[in-house]
Formats: sequence, C-alpha cells, structure tokens
Amino acid sequence: MDVSRFGEDSPGRLVKTAAPMQDHAFVPNGLPPDWELPQHLVSLLVEARARLGTLNGIGQTLPVPHLLLRPLQNREALTSSSLEGTHVTPRQLLLYAMNPREPHSVDERMSADKEVHNYSRALQHGCELLRELPLCLRVIREMHGILMDGVRGRKQTPGDFRTWQVQIGSTARFVPPPHTEIDNLMQNLERYFNDPDDPLDPLVRCYIAHYQFEAIHPFGDGNGRVGRLLLALMIHLCLDHSLPWLYMSAYYERFKDEYVEGLFNVSAQADWDTWIEFCLRGTVAQCNDAIKRCNAFHATQRDFHDRAAKSASPRTHQIIDDLLASPIVNIPKLADRYSITYHTARADVKRLLELGILTELEGIHPRTFVAPELMRIAFQDDHFTGD
Repeated sequence: MDVSRFGEDSPGRLVKTAAPMQDHAFVPNGLPPDWELPQHLVSLLVEARARLGTLNGIGQTLPVPHLLLRPLQNREALTSSSLEGTHVTPRQLLLYAMNPREPHSVDERMSADKEVHNYSRALQHGCELLRELPLCLRVIREMHGILMDGVRGRKQTPGDFRTWQVQIGSTARFVPPPHTEIDNLMQNLERYFNDPDDPLDPLVRCYIAHYQFEAIHPFGDGNGRVGRLLLALMIHLCLDHSLPWLYMSAYYERFKDEYVEGLFNVSAQADWDTWIEFCLRGTVAQCNDAIKRCNAFHATQRDFHDRAAKSASPRTHQIIDDLLASPIVNIPKLADRYSITYHTARADVKRLLELGILTELEGIHPRTFVAPELMRIAFQDDHFTGD
C-alpha cells in the first residue's frame, strides 16, 4: 500500500502487518468522524432527500409494493455482483431463480448464477430480519452467510469475521485493518447505526457508515456486496421508508473508478466532502432512475390489464401482476403456484401469448416464456440513465 498518500489528516492510523505480508494496514478511527457537512453541499442534500421522498411516496401508494420492489432488487443483485467481477445476464438470473441448483464446482456457469441469486436472497433475508431486529451485527453476519452459501469464498467462514490479514487488489492498493481490530471496529459501527443523537443528516450518516464498513473489510470475501446490501437497508431504516427503495450499485458501477478513489481518499486524506458529494449525486441519479422504472412498470401493468379486460379470467389478471416480480414463467411453475392443472395453466399462457404479453424463449425445456416489455424496463439502461 502506498503509505505516502496518507496525510496528517487521515482519519485513522497505519500499522505494520505481520509476516509474510510485511506491509502497512490502515485502521480507521471509530465513528462519528470529526467532520461537518459543508455549506456548499446543503442544497444537494436537500435535493437528494426530496427525490428519496418522491420514490418512497410511489411505494406507499401501491396496493402490493413488493411487485415493483422485486425487479429493482434483481437489478441491484446483477450490478452489485458485476462490480466484483461476477457477470450474469438478467435471463440467467431469472431462469436460475425458477430452479435453483447446487453447482458441482465453482468454475461452472451455474456458480455465477448462484452467486447473484444469493445476493437477492441475502437482501430479502435482511429485510425480514429488520422487522424484528435493529440494524446489528447479527443481521450483517446472516446476510453474509447467505451471500457466500455454496459459492466462491464459501471456505472463508461465511457469517464469521475474518481471522487473517487481507488486502484489496493484487497490488495491495489498500490494506484493511488486522483481524485483531475488527471486533472493536464493528461494535463501534453497530452503535453508530443506532445513534439517535448524531447531529448529521441520516442520509449522510448512511454514506459515512458505508465507507467505514468497506474500510474495515470484516469478512474474508464478499465485503463489497455486503456493504452495498447494508447501505440499502440503512437508508431504508434511517429515513423511515416503507421499504428499501434505493439501490446504489448501478451508479457505483457506472463510476467505478470514482467510487474506489473516493473511498481511498477518505482513508488517506479525510476527504469526506468529495465522498459525500459523490454519494449524494448518486442518490439523485438512482432515485430518478428508480422513479422512471416504477412509473414505467405501473403504466405497463395497466396496459396489460387493459389488453386482458375482455378475454381473460380473474386469474389471468393475477398472473399479470405477478409477472412484475418474476417476468419469466413456465407452465409447470404456473400450475403449481396457482394450484391449477397443467392444461389450465397452458390455456392461461396461450391467452397471454395471444395478447402479446408473453413470448416464448427458444431452446429451453420445459417451455418457458418471458414478458419482454417488463424485462426491458427492469434491466435495460435505455431511457433509464437517472439523469
């Protein structure tokens, strides 16, 4: 690690690592930081909070909000995993989710599918835990355990903090603290999550906590993904939103170099101003993106129901709603989900094909169908740049 980049204002200390690494590691100070929001960022914070309020308001007006939340979470799983070098297509993710299987080795194509699917599972599990628990170390550990279940890194004690030294990047561009520091740092972070008296704005505190988690790097693997899972849950809780509507991974992937450099510069120079500005701009961009996608989903849902108004059964309308959360289906799964016969499910699919809502995916057994308009809204970036 290039220790020459660390100045006197660095919010932490450098310590020697043990052999055979023989480098320096960075140990961040506990939170809260010795920093105040500068005046020039106040208007940007106000804008970010306003856009978040609009996004949360959309969710509160929906009769079944999870139908729009699930595609946002699937997109988050894909982009957060892509940041770590695991690339899966939306089609691969959704097909795997229909029939999850254990890969025979970590080199299989299915292993990558499972990694991304695990991210969605960990996010949903975290949401469920927070119905009964505060944001605490147990939530973090359990999400990590699910994330690493049966995939690369699973031998590195899923759900447990590391007991060895790690480095980030093959050239050790950043070396997190020794494992002996982790328990104290994570306990401090847990207290910071739940400190009602901190004078900083809750949204700003979420991005400070995200930096801190990444600087600590408490696990042997999966820290980036767990940190972004945690960020979505923090914003949901700290801003008292109905559900976790904001996901930042697409923005962090789009500006990956700036994201990585921003995190490093906080450690090296206490450059909180640049880091918080970057995150607030990302908040505005991702809120705008999510609002556009939610509005497009809602409009398409109404259009599908209008198409089906004269020729469909009441169950067909339920299938249309469920397509928002899972836009790839097959006949056996439909029959099982709605407790109907295969013949009846096949008739439902035929009706949706005739209405132009579904099209068939070629070369898949059993026959599998997709709602292409919903896939475009959920996963394509055209017209959904967040600008």
